[in-house]
Amino acid sequence: MLAARGAGAVTLVCVVAGLGLACAGGASRGPAPSLEDEAQDLLVDYLRIDTTNPPGNEIRGAEFFRALFEAEGIEAEIFESEPGRGSVVARLRGDGTKRAVILMHHIDVVPADSKYWSHPPFRGDVAEGYVWGRGALDTKALGITHAVAMLDLVRRGVPLAGDIVFLGVADEEAGGALGAGFLVKQHFDLFRGAGLVLNEGGAMQADADGRVLAYAVEAAQKVPLWLRLRATGTPGHGSMPRQDSAALRLVAALSRVAEWRTPLRVVPEVQRFFADTAPLAPPGQREAFSDLRAALRDPRFAAAFTANLRTNAMVRNTISLTALEGSNKTNVISPTASAELDVRLLPDEDPDRFLAELRRVIDDDTIEIEALLSFEPATSPAEGPLFEALRAMAARRHPQAIVTATLAVGFTDCHYFRERGIPCYGFAPFAVSDDDMSRFHGNDERLSLHNIRSGTRFTVELLERLAGAAAPEEVR
Repeated sequence: MLAARGAGAVTLVCVVAGLGLACAGGASRGPAPSLEDEAQDLLVDYLRIDTTNPPGNEIRGAEFFRALFEAEGIEAEIFESEPGRGSVVARLRGDGTKRAVILMHHIDVVPADSKYWSHPPFRGDVAEGYVWGRGALDTKALGITHAVAMLDLVRRGVPLAGDIVFLGVADEEAGGALGAGFLVKQHFDLFRGAGLVLNEGGAMQADADGRVLAYAVEAAQKVPLWLRLRATGTPGHGSMPRQDSAALRLVAALSRVAEWRTPLRVVPEVQRFFADTAPLAPPGQREAFSDLRAALRDPRFAAAFTANLRTNAMVRNTISLTALEGSNKTNVISPTASAELDVRLLPDEDPDRFLAELRRVIDDDTIEIEALLSFEPATSPAEGPLFEALRAMAARRHPQAIVTATLAVGFTDCHYFRERGIPCYGFAPFAVSDDDMSRFHGNDERLSLHNIRSGTRFTVELLERLAGAAAPEEVR
């Protein structure tokens, strides 16, 4: 149904904050300027499409890609879960001797308040060596690298052994039910038998001199358990304070939650990741990272390790208070008050056990706890074609680099595919600094011109290795 006519055929985050490593990526060879320029220009155009969720309006982004693909003779189809909530699927067909590769990114973006931006968030400014705009990191640039790499394969007539499926989805920023969730549930035949999904997450890591030392691939992620706490109490006039008010009852419960220190625990994915990357750590930390479980028994090391927000989140269940609601008038004591908690569980955690412990900590049976978002944990194997391809690329480009799997502290749409037995991995070939990562979901989101240009060429070679009919040594 979705085929190329006339064709022969990378929260992103540097997950080991505290290792003294910067994130790096990109190809070592010089890519063709025309392809680089096209990727840069298309990213600017894509960033100018406002797909803020809510309300989403992802149909505009889906139409952008459908027009791009159809102009090159590649059939593309749009699927709407609800009016305006569009996702797009396009396919290059191979000869079937390899399993399909799915390239996924999400079209929707989180809100942006232009008052706090140096460059308007939906203007796609190119300035100071960066492309600026909401979605530059999360994840419109990834979608552009996927699309342009596919266009390059078609134009050069590269023979494919496996299908390459482009997937731009709606609604990821709100949990993905209207995007990847809808497609997997209602149109799974589009993906049946696929070998892997390549999605957002993961990173390359380099030292201060820019020498690439590791390729980190997200193969597991923490599981969200978003909760709403609701307290009830006696309402009244604000001039007559009440100790049994809903707001005070809720504040007392939240205070106990804030003081709770969840236990430290190292899951196998984290233990392996730090062991693999221990040689990259400063000399004083290498032995500790080689056996993180044992090292965390030392209170001094544990205190230093968990002082870093990201590494702390890798070794415990976390709780963030993100929303509060009470009376809408200063002089009214409301009968109800509520709070929302962003809970992220380690992938082997039992949600029911965690909720029982949370209720014990709250110690108030009148507080109602409602689950807003939850799904089953799922991981992908830390071996397979993607790791083989990346090792081959690393051996040629960065011989000293370690290729390893890691745990993401956030979550993506990968779980929809993992739950159906299709491995899904996070990997994007972008060099993102700590400063740039601080803008993720924040103000002045941006991606360097070098990243979008070199990342496109990196993706081209990766696709040739994963889906191409040529032997690995023939890949240019």
